[in-house]
Amino acid sequence: MDRKRSPKLSSYGDLRLPDYKKHQISNGIEVYELSMGTQDVLKLELVFDAGRPFEEKKLVARATNTLIKEGTSKLSGAQIAERIDFYGSSLSTPVSLDHGNLIIYCLKKHFEAILKIVSEVLTDPIFPKSDLQLFIESSIKRFEVDQERGDVIAYRALTEDLFGVDHPYGYNSSNELYRALEKRDLQLHHQRTYNASNCVMFLAGNTDENCIFLLDKYLGSSLKKGTKSTPIIPERIPAIQKRNISKSNSLQSSIRLGRKLFNRAHDDFKGLYVLNTLLGGFFGSRLMRNIREDKGLTYNIFSSLDTMTYDGYLYIGSEVDSDSVDEVREEIYKEMKNLRTQVIPNDELQMLKNYLKGNILSMIDGPINTEEVLKVYVCDGVPLEHFDHLIQYIDSCTAEGLMALAHTYLDEKDFCEVVVGK
Repeated sequence: MDRKRSPKLSSYGDLRLPDYKKHQISNGIEVYELSMGTQDVLKLELVFDAGRPFEEKKLVARATNTLIKEGTSKLSGAQIAERIDFYGSSLSTPVSLDHGNLIIYCLKKHFEAILKIVSEVLTDPIFPKSDLQLFIESSIKRFEVDQERGDVIAYRALTEDLFGVDHPYGYNSSNELYRALEKRDLQLHHQRTYNASNCVMFLAGNTDENCIFLLDKYLGSSLKKGTKSTPIIPERIPAIQKRNISKSNSLQSSIRLGRKLFNRAHDDFKGLYVLNTLLGGFFGSRLMRNIREDKGLTYNIFSSLDTMTYDGYLYIGSEVDSDSVDEVREEIYKEMKNLRTQVIPNDELQMLKNYLKGNILSMIDGPINTEEVLKVYVCDGVPLEHFDHLIQYIDSCTAEGLMALAHTYLDEKDFCEVVVGK
């Protein structure tokens, strides 16, 4: 083997979302089934329209989703955890801005036993006052620790500038908001949102017809239909501002730049997905090569295209020496200007396309990864054919087309800016 010569490039073949089946159980809940893999392992994810856009009180969505598994009228939180553990399974409720999520991993032979527990957890949570108080106290302690981190302060300030202090994507947690939470708030949020009319399910793994039958048996009857949740999303034009937040004990300064965009259903999302990756979305990006590799001004710098169900934004972040803030900021804007004014070289564009297609290939590698992709498109209300359109765009996009997008979306005057440090 000649290690001085790189291996030949291979074709990715036909990149597409693997086949899935769509079912509807007796209470109207849609179930997306991905029957893949050879191991008898299942992942079931239930997604409810129960996140921040559906709150009537700030932070209640997070508290409800976190504490829903901490006890029912028949089982304590410890007993629920013990039973889940007995079957070698896991039950988690990850935090999401838009949704209330409940995720189960288990062996197929224990699926029915796990569904019995899940059915009770979803329909009969009691939200014990002691657990709510523990949640409040631990959240406040975590908040106080986070307030010492420049990157957290900068991120909170940036999202507040982009969306506003009363927007579900813009408001920030505080001691006062946590202390204002009461058990009744969680009960009301659960009653309004955790019902069949607000739910969609995703089942992935070595599935069979009996799995769908069991879902209908235990969740098709226990989860009742209710009123469809209506999101509360105030309209707001972000106030473009540049601000510095002093933090005297900081060893570095945190830089965050960002602009408000749109969700992934927008026509320009595909192009921004490619353009953002080139700007700062992977290790070979323009920002990494310039500011880290060439100038050594930071260990890490990135740009991220964050999309939610009802909105989205692009932001750039880095931690740098306080004396280098101005230089790093200038270099970021210089790279944005280069993308607006200079045609991307063919070899760089081809490398970018290869990277993106390889990354997409890993995203649909196996049932667990594929379920994540499927869930994002379904829950954000984006037609699944948009996944194929994204791959087609990556294959066909041109340097001129990306430069036109940069003209529209990478103008310095449209970016909010936050610097936290000395």
